[in-house]
Amino acid sequence: MAELPDVAGIAALSICESLLLALNDCNVLPEGEIMGILKDAANAHFPAPEGGDPDTHKAVATLITRIIDGGNSVRRR
Repeated sequence: MAELPDVAGIAALSICESLLLALNDCNVLPEGEIMGILKDAANAHFPAPEGGDPDTHKAVATLITRIIDGGNSVRRR
């Protein structure tokens, strides 16, 4: 099987999104808390932490923001 770039990251993202959906569906975490988790994660990458690649961190923050805007991690009612 050929090595695919970013396959571990894509798998991790899918697992985390599924976990956030399950936590919300089971009433463990409300939508506001999940949005807070995602916003905290985005804010951890922008501005880029010292010593990190600024372009990578900006791309991560942008992706998380797109997830928030798209509503992928919470079944909005």
